[in-house]
Amino acid sequence: MVFSSPVFLFGFLPLALFLYYASPKALKNGILLFISLLFYSWGEVFYIFVMLASIVTNYIVGLMIDHSNNKTNPKLSPRSFLILGLLINIAILVFFKYTNFIVDNFNSLFYKSAPPFLTLDPIHLPLGISFFTFQAISYIVDVYRNEAAPQKNIFNLALYIALFPQLIAGPIIRYHDIYQQIINRTHSVLLFSSGTTKFIYGLAKKMLIANPLGLVADNVFSLPNEDLTMPLAWIGILAYTLQIFFDFSGYSDMAIGLGRMFGFRFLENFNYPYISTSLREFWRRWHISLSTWFRDYVYFSLGGNRVSTFRVYRNLFVVFCLTGIWHGASWNFLIWGLFHGVFLAGEHAGFTNILSKTWRPIQHLYLLFIVIISWVFFRANTLPQAIDYLYSMINITNFQTSSFQYAQIITKESIYVFLIGIVLSTPLFTKVKQFSFVQNKSSILLIKKIALPSTLLILSILKVASSTYNPFIYFRF
Repeated sequence: MVFSSPVFLFGFLPLALFLYYASPKALKNGILLFISLLFYSWGEVFYIFVMLASIVTNYIVGLMIDHSNNKTNPKLSPRSFLILGLLINIAILVFFKYTNFIVDNFNSLFYKSAPPFLTLDPIHLPLGISFFTFQAISYIVDVYRNEAAPQKNIFNLALYIALFPQLIAGPIIRYHDIYQQIINRTHSVLLFSSGTTKFIYGLAKKMLIANPLGLVADNVFSLPNEDLTMPLAWIGILAYTLQIFFDFSGYSDMAIGLGRMFGFRFLENFNYPYISTSLREFWRRWHISLSTWFRDYVYFSLGGNRVSTFRVYRNLFVVFCLTGIWHGASWNFLIWGLFHGVFLAGEHAGFTNILSKTWRPIQHLYLLFIVIISWVFFRANTLPQAIDYLYSMINITNFQTSSFQYAQIITKESIYVFLIGIVLSTPLFTKVKQFSFVQNKSSILLIKKIALPSTLLILSILKVASSTYNPFIYFRF
């Protein structure tokens, strides 16, 4: 069950809000936890026990860390319990997400002839396991660092890990940012209203922009190599470049909006990443919760910038190797991460100083070129497909494309959506909204608060009801 599905919009969400606000304050956390577990079990059924096991394990580890922190001469140090907790969390993630990948590559490397040395049935990947595992790690690390108090109430910890708005598609909510809100949060009509508006904007991003562009990208990437001309290849990857931004940021906006409806204040997760002038700036704007998670819990733990030059570069490559493989058990994702790591290392080595002296549009083009090329690895199903696709993008001898080929890929709707997507991926629309020719402030407020969200909601609902194309691209995460 995803946020853009009819079941969620017209059934689950209204019922969840009714149960939550109809319950007394003392029961709200319990009701919300029940709702969250129901939401997860709707799609995973038996695999909810994986998440419950994670909750119980990290609850115990958190108490052990706190207990050893408060003892003068503990038998085991807090660090020992932290390492134990990290190993358990990583083992759960590796087993479900990477075991098949490891076995397949082991067989390919050492046993190329059939039958394979190791045989293993496909292991089901529980939805959102990367997200709730990272949140569990955030909990025990924050307790270890004394950045937040440990949860003595296991149900409160369960709510943090299982909270349904961000459970299967993020953003990654860190424990020290939210633990006070779990215990005591406020509700207001203003907060609920802003959450509703945020959710509608996210839904519109997903249904009205990401999905139509995703259909273009899917059609192009499904073409055989002999039919993939250079123009079509660029159309496909540009469509995907906008699709993935509006899909990711759309789901984040919906999660943030849902959080506000239930009294939570989540941090923003995207900040116009495509206007960046360097890859370093891009990662300060793209999937902020993930990039800051790796920065604070991995990069800084390895020494960050406070070590030798060699170790700084090592730290960068470790972080982006992990960032890539976090997205999925595939060589494509690993290469995507290392690709970013190489250019970030180059910027760290001094290329940023050279880049900053060039004309600003050149800086933007540099960033967009690097990001667009990297998305090929992210979108392609296999590494050979990614390589073939990149070749098609630069193969000027295969430029001729018939009007029939264009018509199969591009519709009038996709052209309009493409143009709208380009504008909305920049702050231009936000700046235009701030400058208005309407002198009546109440009219401006009416348009901003009621007319625009209402129109987007109606259009999004019509799209939900009429479209059979509604991909969920987080299934590999």
